[in-house]
Amino acid sequence: MPVATQAREPVSAYVAVGANLGDAVVSVQQALSGLGGLPQTELASVSSLYRSAPYQAEGPPFINAVAHIQTRLTAPDLLTALQAMEQQAGRVRSHVNAPRTLDLDILFYGDARIRSPRLSVPHPRWMERAFVLLPLQEVAPHKVVQVMLHAVAYQEIEKIS
Repeated sequence: MPVATQAREPVSAYVAVGANLGDAVVSVQQALSGLGGLPQTELASVSSLYRSAPYQAEGPPFINAVAHIQTRLTAPDLLTALQAMEQQAGRVRSHVNAPRTLDLDILFYGDARIRSPRLSVPHPRWMERAFVLLPLQEVAPHKVVQVMLHAVAYQEIEKIS
């Protein structure tokens, strides 16, 4: 049986964008623009940029944002496209939590619940990270409640644009 390569109807998805190597602001801005250029995908909205101290990661401060997209790509195809963008930006996966030129994570893909060796949606740690919650609140306020923000209030983060 052939595998479908596209969803029938557009799916509302949210992508976390981050970088902490090179010119991280430019990398994040280019990635946000690039999301709208993916096949069968439209960029619906983007959050402000945030600077955050590394959390469960190494290296200099991160620049983070969240994008809301509408896509007809399947979740695995979206992941493949995001990983190609990371690779094009020079991402090297030397070890877990290594500094990175670009990091793109699917936070949500519609209402899908996916658990596979390659992809977990919703992202398993999205609620633990201020660098996800604050920008996500801007583009999807219905997904973030105040108690979540209180739980991450100790994490260093600031809005920069």
